[in-house]
Amino acid sequence: MSVLSNLLPGLALNLVVATIIIGFIYYPANRSKRDYVFTFFSFNVLIYFISTLLRDVQLTIGFGFGLLAVFSTLRYRTEQIRVKDMTYLFICITLPFMNALFMATRVTFAELVAINLIIVVFVLVLEKGWGVNYELDKEIVYEKIDLIRPENHQLLLADLRKRTGLPIKHFTIGEIDLLRDTARITIFYDDIESE
Repeated sequence: MSVLSNLLPGLALNLVVATIIIGFIYYPANRSKRDYVFTFFSFNVLIYFISTLLRDVQLTIGFGFGLLAVFSTLRYRTEQIRVKDMTYLFICITLPFMNALFMATRVTFAELVAINLIIVVFVLVLEKGWGVNYELDKEIVYEKIDLIRPENHQLLLADLRKRTGLPIKHFTIGEIDLLRDTARITIFYDDIESE
């Protein structure tokens, strides 16, 4: 029973912080990704129990970081995962290590709560985009070669916006293929999902 009583405070803190980050920060901005919510919570809880149960075994912190590296480099082959989603996965993997190892360190529970609050605030600020402008880019092949001239800059921008339906802010012209009358253009636009 003493093992369980040692695990519960860290588990409670871990679940509260994970619920705030996943349920109230990540999910409202990414409602189409319910599967990730399941994955994030599963990783979080399982890693908490693995790290707390192995805490009593004489293992170094290097083992924890090795396990973290294995999980963080995990790639799902069925679909591409955005960097932002991988970052949330990394957060959900890191939190349980931090919350499970507090008894093995000199950090008090109150200090651990403060550290978790700092992480929650930091993630919230970044997710809401307060002071951060998320800009995406995409490379396209463009065939109206006459519009790539400098004097047609505004016409090209208007045509790109009309054809892609994206709020393009600016673009760069890359490789120009005069034999095929095409150009590779990189367009830059605001992240619609974050809005």
